[in-house]
Amino acid sequence: MSLDVDNLIVRRKMRRRVSFWRAICIVLGVVTLVALAYGSNGSGFSLGKRSDHVARIRVEGVITGDTKTLDMLRDIEKAKQVKALLVHIDSPGGTTAGSEAIYERLRIIAKDRPVVAVMNTVAASGGYITAIAADHIVARGNSITGSVGVIFQWAQVEKLMNSIGIAMQNRKSGALKAEPNMFSDPTAETLAVTDAMIRDSFVWFTDLVKERRKLSGPQMTLISDGRVFTGRQALTAKLVDKLGGEDEAIEWLSAEHKISKDMKVIDWEPAPATGAGSLGLFGLRKVASWLGFSAAVDALEARTVKLDGLLVLWHPNLR
Repeated sequence: MSLDVDNLIVRRKMRRRVSFWRAICIVLGVVTLVALAYGSNGSGFSLGKRSDHVARIRVEGVITGDTKTLDMLRDIEKAKQVKALLVHIDSPGGTTAGSEAIYERLRIIAKDRPVVAVMNTVAASGGYITAIAADHIVARGNSITGSVGVIFQWAQVEKLMNSIGIAMQNRKSGALKAEPNMFSDPTAETLAVTDAMIRDSFVWFTDLVKERRKLSGPQMTLISDGRVFTGRQALTAKLVDKLGGEDEAIEWLSAEHKISKDMKVIDWEPAPATGAGSLGLFGLRKVASWLGFSAAVDALEARTVKLDGLLVLWHPNLR
């Protein structure tokens, strides 16, 4: 009798263990299915992305044309299930080359499907370059946009160094090598070369605006001094097409491209960093979001972005 009781106890313990691990497997299976069905981070596998949908991306902060963003845009280009693209912009701009790269990828996507831009708080300078890559631009009445222009900045510390008795020695292969620099006043030749470089990029920018927005000479004169506009002013200046937000963008997709208003809108995001050292700002942003400190991470990110070269940036004080 004692042996039978012992066997019964053992069997019951085994059943409990099996039931426990079976429950764990079921939970993990459900979590995996939910992640596959509704996952929206990056361009990896997602059941939601396997059906026809409108892709939504966000271009935010300083634009650098980073590899992960460009890879995401290439994945959207290849995804036949993406029937249209919504580009939410909240950016003061960034590097000229980075903005050019984003523009080019968006225009490639726009060859065979509609792309519509939605301006949020700021879509200026390089943010506006991103917007004009779209076929239709929607802005809030109080969005800040425009700032059509190019800048190149450097600090000038020669007098400060002289005042504390420090001199900078240079040996270089040519008079214009590493010019302009912060340690000596620029020569007339240096300024002429720098101005020519800025002018070249400025002509590229303004030609792009003129072509994409179909603006006349007088209209271009108005915007070419680098001023910013509210969304309402931008509508009058023909820099944007409509006042509103995402609802108005979807309305345009429906009216002009027969995209159903009921079609799913799915977020696409650049793939997060991977590997042992991948926490970075991405992981910090997630944790900060949970704790309510997202603004602090935004400030940290702005301070850690290195901006070299020509800039298409409104308020370039993030260096």
